[in-house]
Amino acid sequence: MTQYMPLFRSCSNLRSVSQLHAHLLVTGRLRRDLLPVTKLIESYAFMGSPDSSRLVFEAFPYPDSFMYGVLIKCNVWCHLLDAAIDLYHKLVLEKTQISKFVFPSVLRACAGSKDHLSVGRKVHGRIIKSGVNEDDVIETSLLSMYGQTGNLSDAEKVFDGMHVRDLVAWSTLVSICLENGEVVEALRMFKCMVDDGVEPDAVTMISVVEGCAELGCLRIAKSVHGQITRKVFEFDETLSNSLLTMYSKCGDLFSSERIFEKIVKKNAVSWTAMISSYNRGEFFEKALRSFSEMLKFGIEPNLVTLYSVLSSCGLVGLIREGKSVHGFAVRRELDPKYESLSPALVELYAECGRLSDSETVLRAVGDRNIVSWNSLISLYAHRGMVIEALCLFREMVRRRIKPDSFTLASTISACEKTDLVQLGKQIHGHVIRTDVLDEFVQNSMIDMYSKGGFVDSACTVFDQIKHKSVVTWNSMLCGFSQNGNSLEAINLFDYMYHSFLQMNEVTFLAVIQACSNIGSLEKGKWIHHKLIVCGLNDLFTDTALIDMYAKCGDLNSAETIFRGMSSRSIVSWSSMINAYGMHGRIGSALSTFNQMVESGTKPNEVVFMNVLSACGHSGSVEEGKYYFNLIKSFGILPNSEHFACFIDLLSRYGDLEEAYRTIKEMPFLSDATIWGSLVSGCRIHRRMDIIKAMKNDLSDIVTDDTGYYTLLSNVYAEEGEWEEFRRTRSTMKSSNLRKVPGYSAIEIDKKVFRFGAGEEPCFQTGEIYRFLGNFKNLTLEADYLQINE
Repeated sequence: MTQYMPLFRSCSNLRSVSQLHAHLLVTGRLRRDLLPVTKLIESYAFMGSPDSSRLVFEAFPYPDSFMYGVLIKCNVWCHLLDAAIDLYHKLVLEKTQISKFVFPSVLRACAGSKDHLSVGRKVHGRIIKSGVNEDDVIETSLLSMYGQTGNLSDAEKVFDGMHVRDLVAWSTLVSICLENGEVVEALRMFKCMVDDGVEPDAVTMISVVEGCAELGCLRIAKSVHGQITRKVFEFDETLSNSLLTMYSKCGDLFSSERIFEKIVKKNAVSWTAMISSYNRGEFFEKALRSFSEMLKFGIEPNLVTLYSVLSSCGLVGLIREGKSVHGFAVRRELDPKYESLSPALVELYAECGRLSDSETVLRAVGDRNIVSWNSLISLYAHRGMVIEALCLFREMVRRRIKPDSFTLASTISACEKTDLVQLGKQIHGHVIRTDVLDEFVQNSMIDMYSKGGFVDSACTVFDQIKHKSVVTWNSMLCGFSQNGNSLEAINLFDYMYHSFLQMNEVTFLAVIQACSNIGSLEKGKWIHHKLIVCGLNDLFTDTALIDMYAKCGDLNSAETIFRGMSSRSIVSWSSMINAYGMHGRIGSALSTFNQMVESGTKPNEVVFMNVLSACGHSGSVEEGKYYFNLIKSFGILPNSEHFACFIDLLSRYGDLEEAYRTIKEMPFLSDATIWGSLVSGCRIHRRMDIIKAMKNDLSDIVTDDTGYYTLLSNVYAEEGEWEEFRRTRSTMKSSNLRKVPGYSAIEIDKKVFRFGAGEEPCFQTGEIYRFLGNFKNLTLEADYLQINE
């Protein structure tokens, strides 16, 4: 056989292998010698012809276990995993004794898919029965098989049972922990490896550095960097680039720049890593300057480089520079079919307002890159361009481009408005028919139904999800809170808490909002305590707590939280101003506003709304006029809500002529809310003359606000204007509008109970009415005694 080895090594293509095959057939060596046969099987597989390998194997009269192993290995090389596993099953049926050489290749085939895990477990059993389970190569293969199929616990069991834990075994375990998203566990295993006296190599350190980058913890990142420096690893480009990326993901751009400067031979990967780091830190101008320097040094950019640079141009809005990079790619023919750069080009032109160019790129891509379609649909949805997003989705379906979960989630998000939920239901049906029902899509459907007011439909989707993540629970919690189902939100939170389910800041924000909606102070305090215990309180949750305590009547607790905040956002200031306002503390509200301005925080539209609302609660008309006129000095144009709040203040406290004049001078058409404030003021101050003066204005208003029509009809009834009363009521009836009944809520023994007019008897209703009857009798007796005295 040794005489043929140089011939096999000289085979450089399929034709030369075929010629050698013919020569071996003529000499008869393929009928009696095992080694030339196995070498020929390997050569065909290496040249990309697994069918020829199989034919050679089948032509041999009595293949042994070793030859089976060679063909199995060749099938794995060619990614024919099912064929490799079928061959193994055939071997098991034919041979009682299996060479240990077979097992590593079979395990690699099983590692290629989670569907093959059951086969892998059976192979593991046969390995134990064969007594070869202590072989180093087989043990490492078992470790990889369990890790790559997502069974980290089984992989760790194999690792714990290994008689020799060398560098390969430890590195494999670290890698599979990272592949399964268990970054903390991977770093823990690395520490155990070092403590066990096993010296890591550069390949291991690259994996550990990538793990630190995913974790984003700067302290651990520096510790790993120190380990690399102490062990005096050779800082090749790959390790340096990994460190550079690690520091940028940990938010230390300065360290990234230092490592970049130390790289002697900077290649395209090094420059691209630095450009990506600048993008990640939102230093887009620096990213573009780095790209220019890269070209000056004669380094040829790759597709990843261009993708990063196009992203920089899009985020800064530099259309001219972006088109220049686009032209560079076209001239160099780096991506002639737009298969790699199309998503970045679509986003570039869309971010720069060139939507027609985005769609032109999309048409050029066709069905070759669904990511580009997804990018534009998502961008349309986020910008509120709902029709455009839905039209693009329809065109995808028409072109027979199969939407993925990201496509469907973005399209469903575009249907969140009430009048588009029916379209969302149709997409829901499409999802069910095409069976693309993953958690990402289901969460989008919960959000869509919730924001459209269809909470029951959101609950149906929620109940159908078997394995719910914290995002799913949060979506349903927010859906309940946003639709006034606060008790349901609190009950859902209680279930999560008592079931020891994962919670995050969003979970607490949603349930705090629910407590705010119904004024449940005791429950809010309990949740505040759990928030502190879980260590999840931050700027956002503290701001939500301020609002909750204020709405539940505990202004002191709201003040305590506000004073204890280490940093305050504009939302925090706004919430505290609103808290003082709703409690009638106009002096404290205006003082907080002044403190905010002095701290360098510029007020926005919401802050001024809260200041005007505070003036309205306390009847401070002059202060209201001052702050309404102050809005423009901060570069803010008063919107309809500011005008509505200001007119409500003037109307409520009798300055009706000023309110009417303000409405007439508004830069946009006034709606039912604004006119309703003036009508309410006229009713309070008995100014029917003003109502008559604005009769034509009132008759032109078309709205679905039942409160406005109810108010107006009551005013007409009180003044005896029965014709106008009937006309207003007729308008409500023809529009199918009904007044939403109000309700009261009371908290007893840490439980909140709701009472509404016309509702069915509820908790202790009989006792309540008996108490009210007794209270009425006592009141009448007191009045009688007072009259007689």
